[in-house]
Order: sequence, then structure tokens, then C-alpha cells
Amino acid sequence: MPLIKNGRVIADRYVNVLDERALPEGVPVLVPAARFLADAAEILQRDAPVGVIWPNNRKVAELAPYLERLAVVALVFPSFKDGRAYSQARLLRERYGYHGELRATGQILRDQFLFLVRAGFDVLDVAKASDVDAFASALKRYTVFYQTAPEGRTAAARLRLAANTPLSRVGEIA
Repeated sequence: MPLIKNGRVIADRYVNVLDERALPEGVPVLVPAARFLADAAEILQRDAPVGVIWPNNRKVAELAPYLERLAVVALVFPSFKDGRAYSQARLLRERYGYHGELRATGQILRDQFLFLVRAGFDVLDVAKASDVDAFASALKRYTVFYQTAPEGRTAAARLRLAANTPLSRVGEIA
């Protein structure tokens, strides 16, 4: 499936190693959560980037000790109706300060693209390449939001407050 990042299709440079095969040398890999947790010390000593495929029924707190050394966390949506990975994404970005690639994978729909980005995902594993246009359109559809989110847009209340504040005090708003 194609990956979308910043509104473009990108090549997936990570190899998914879903079984107990040896990890390929010098190649970025994505491994399942159970395998990662069982051999984290060994896996993280590799010379190539490491990512983990994290199911939505595990607590992301288990990843906290490893986040600084993980290049990718792929959160799984087993069904488009199951939104636990949204909460996991917000926790990773806001509570645990994860700055690496956060990938949404599994059953995601075009209607969810904007919400995924707002929750902190920066790469989407989509069903087909034509989803790229839908992704770009979704990101442009709304320019102002009431809620704050990890993706960094300023909330409507802050924009209003800044507009009604004399210029000499704008820098004081925090």
C-alpha cells in the first residue's frame, strides 16, 4: 500500500519482518510489538533504523523507555470504527514527547485523513495511490480549529485573542 507524507506518495524504505526470521543487516526494519519487546536491547543495537508495529490494544507506556531510539511507530487501526490508535498517537506526541515518524496503518478511510494528522500522525499507509489527492484536499478543507492538537495549528480562541490584543502585547500571549 502507498505511504503518504506531506501530501505526496513516498517510498517505504522499511522492511516489515513479521515473523521470527533474522533481521536483514543495514536495512531499516519494522517489527511487531511482541518481537520488539522480547528482544528490544538487541534490536536497538542495529546500525539501521528500527520501527515497531504497535497494536491498538497495548499501552503505549510500554514503549516509553525506547522512544528516543525508535525511528517509526506504526499504530494499527484494525477497523475504521476502532479509534484507539488516535488516543495512542496523542499520548505518544503529547505525554511521551515522541518526535519520530508516527505512521497510521490498517483500515483507515479518506474521511479520517484530517483527524489522523490532527492526532499527530505524519505518515499514512493508505489503500491506493489516488488517496493522495483526497489527503491534500482534506488538509486544505479547514484552516481554523477550536481544539489544540499535536500538529501545531493555533486554536481559534488564540487567534481571536491575538487579533484583539494591541500589537505591543502580542508577544506576551502564551
